[in-house]
Amino acid sequence: MAYQIKIPSCMYGGEGSISNVKDIIAKESAKKVIVFTDKGVRGTGLVDILLAELEAAKVEFEIFDDLIPEPSYQDVDRVIKEVENAQGDLIVAIGGGSVMDVAKLCAVLKGMDYTIKDLLNDPTIAKKGIRTVMIPTTCGTGSEATCNAIVAIPEESTKKGIVNDNMIPDYVILDSKMIAKLPKSIIAATGVDALAHVVECFTSKKATPFSDSYALEGAKLIFRNIKKAYDNADDMEAKFSMLLGAFYGGVAITGSGTTAVHALAYPLGGKYHIAHGVSNAILFAHVMEFNMDVCKDRLAVLCDVVYPELSAKTVDEKAQHIVDEIKDIVKTTNIPTSLKEFGVPAEDLEVLVESGSQQTRLLVNNMKELSLDDIRNLYRKVM
Repeated sequence: MAYQIKIPSCMYGGEGSISNVKDIIAKESAKKVIVFTDKGVRGTGLVDILLAELEAAKVEFEIFDDLIPEPSYQDVDRVIKEVENAQGDLIVAIGGGSVMDVAKLCAVLKGMDYTIKDLLNDPTIAKKGIRTVMIPTTCGTGSEATCNAIVAIPEESTKKGIVNDNMIPDYVILDSKMIAKLPKSIIAATGVDALAHVVECFTSKKATPFSDSYALEGAKLIFRNIKKAYDNADDMEAKFSMLLGAFYGGVAITGSGTTAVHALAYPLGGKYHIAHGVSNAILFAHVMEFNMDVCKDRLAVLCDVVYPELSAKTVDEKAQHIVDEIKDIVKTTNIPTSLKEFGVPAEDLEVLVESGSQQTRLLVNNMKELSLDDIRNLYRKVM
């Protein structure tokens, strides 16, 4: 089997690594920078750290912060229209997954004769017009590494991924200062999202030796550090491990792909606006238990890498340990596990089943085929 993986061409990491923005600007001979962020991130003062670097580089910049979490394709279209008249030869995104996704879409939409709706119909037409720099401020989405951008489609009550290699970022800066004051709830939700990325990619039908390497290393970092990062705001080593693990999870996605956890989570975000990481957390353990009979060998390998002290246990025990750890992480980090807490009515079950079954891009990656009844039973468990 032939396989490949695509990763950003240049990565910087470590505390204070945001200072490398100046080198990137010089390398790209950029005259004006388009900055993407949102009002929440801007309010934390993190954007000011970036702006100080841009001012030190003596480069002009224009900021677009009217971005919302979990954007619809109409929201993205509005932002692209606002940016259309902005002059800029480098995009810098500082924020979470939604900010980075919009920035990646802008890089392939600004100045082009196709629209985001065209990309939803045929993502292969995307061409990169502007080079990009990603600075994540959460420890989970992996968007800084992927060629994916996820948008909500309100009329279909779901989300869809636009996937094209042209959207892989050119530069990534993993600066632990960016997540130093991250609220516990965001560490939890984005951290479990990153955990889902590595576990799903390792148990995906499309897994390759390339994606496995990143998924396993990411799993080791995230399983061992998520509770520490959640419990202790001052544990910067654990937080940087989460940032790095999330990046590795994003790289694994480009070589493999997520599975039924993400597929069934998309309608929860698209219809009820439940945060992406929380949507994944609600379904994560249930889907892995459903998949257990076909992927226990893979889960046992995962256990050997993450918890070598359990090497004497059986394959079944190791696989169960991984699923039990997922449950414990979700419980320990206080993520809701029932759709009741989000006001999702029981009578919406069939809407969810219909919407979830449409996520074929990801469902085909699942090692076990899901019938409509299987999807129905999984949603029932969380309602």
